[in-house]
Amino acid sequence: MSYQIARWAGVFGHEYTDRNMANRFEMEAIYKRNFGITRQQMNEEFLSGLDKDIAVLEVGCNVGNQLILLADMGFKRLYGIELSDYAFEIAKKRTETKGISFIKGSVLDIPFRDGFFDMVFTSGVLIHIHPADIQKAISNIHRCSGKYIWGFEYYAESYQEVLYRGHKNLLWKTDFAKLYKDAFPGIKLIKEKKYTYLDDNNLVDQMFLYEK
Repeated sequence: MSYQIARWAGVFGHEYTDRNMANRFEMEAIYKRNFGITRQQMNEEFLSGLDKDIAVLEVGCNVGNQLILLADMGFKRLYGIELSDYAFEIAKKRTETKGISFIKGSVLDIPFRDGFFDMVFTSGVLIHIHPADIQKAISNIHRCSGKYIWGFEYYAESYQEVLYRGHKNLLWKTDFAKLYKDAFPGIKLIKEKKYTYLDDNNLVDQMFLYEK
């Protein structure tokens, strides 16, 4: 188990979940404040043309808010992987009426066969994977996806470590879309967009959608 996985699976991850216990409506307000657009509007822009019957996996789903948004869009076959026991139990309770399935695991060990899902995605997860492990992480995502890879992560032109609440070795930003393309030249970029924070032009997030 990597240092980062161990931290997020333990007390540090528990504390993170407690700090980020916003429900989907509160989360949407945060996106609106940060970008002038909600996460649901971003999702519609990227995913509205996809078949709602595809099998979708979120890796690092925490308490399940992103999966709830997809369920509200009409996606029916939704799965989440989470390594924190605490967040895992909260996600199950929050989504009891949504028919979402949850599995314990991490991006470094996704317990599914090749191409099991039609789409695999992360939202603010790759930023917490050490650069030495990132190729393994995106290879697992690529392996488990039969068609689409979707991501939303902090963006920088090259790898930069960022102190996370005063801690080192827990947060990085880079061009994650480019990492996928460099690792898997055969994938096709369907859409990519950068979202600049309204209160700080130096902070940018990136959403991208690839097709295998």
